[in-house]
Amino acid sequence: MQGTAAVAMAALTAGCRVSGTKLTEQRVVMLGAGSAGIGVCEQIVRAMTAAGLSEQAARERIYVVDIRGLLTDDRTDLDPAQRRLAHRADAVLSTTTGPAGLADVVAAVHPTALVGLSTATGAFTEQIVRTMHEHCDRPVIMPLSNPTSRSEAAPQDLLDWTDGRALIATGSPFPQAHYGERDVPVAQCNNVYIFPGIGLAVTAVRATRVTDAMMTAAAEAVAESVDTHTRVPSLLPERARLAETATAVARAVARAAVADGVAPHLSDEEIDDSVEATRWQAAYGRPDAQA
Repeated sequence: MQGTAAVAMAALTAGCRVSGTKLTEQRVVMLGAGSAGIGVCEQIVRAMTAAGLSEQAARERIYVVDIRGLLTDDRTDLDPAQRRLAHRADAVLSTTTGPAGLADVVAAVHPTALVGLSTATGAFTEQIVRTMHEHCDRPVIMPLSNPTSRSEAAPQDLLDWTDGRALIATGSPFPQAHYGERDVPVAQCNNVYIFPGIGLAVTAVRATRVTDAMMTAAAEAVAESVDTHTRVPSLLPERARLAETATAVARAVARAAVADGVAPHLSDEEIDDSVEATRWQAAYGRPDAQA
């Protein structure tokens, strides 16, 4: 859950850089109120507060929708974690049949980011995506459900419905998409971007636990490893740069561990030296080399 939250946060942060907007300006709609969806939302709250918003203001920018509709404080079926992300019932739209559904929420709040962890195949419909794009030039859309057959939308459809403007990350692997003459890479929110670097950091500085700030630092480091200036930017680093990304994540996470007091005090130079000394790389000899 932490890994999914951090890599989704990294993709959202990269999306902000591509679109030239601030994280604190985002309006996020999450489809799915299970542990993974709630975990992603809480990571976004932490990142927004680290960027300057109050916790309340951050929560007000996130809307969570489940099978019964928008999470609101008058619902009696919410667990404590879900209730922390519920909106006041009298402060949001409602329908005559009950809580607002996904299409209602998107039409009302004009989200800049739409995230799915619902396993509801095709839930991000053409109407919903087009409505979102009417109010957001570069929408970040992340259908993160696994497996591919459960994805909330196909990347190619998302590009077609947004005139090629959508910034996309998925939970399952999808082939490269196309729009016009452009080949569009489809980023996959895989924990492989997060956990190797965190493990390296914990080992390198002997951290006693992994804090929320360390996960936020990991997400930021992944986002900073994305080349957002390419003609067709991706929301996550190239897979060929995974080792380089892991090292960047480790350095950022190790610094956060020292700052949080869960690791011995080290200077930045000492942290970098320790990460480098701890880092392992496989080295293979030539097949004809003698033992």
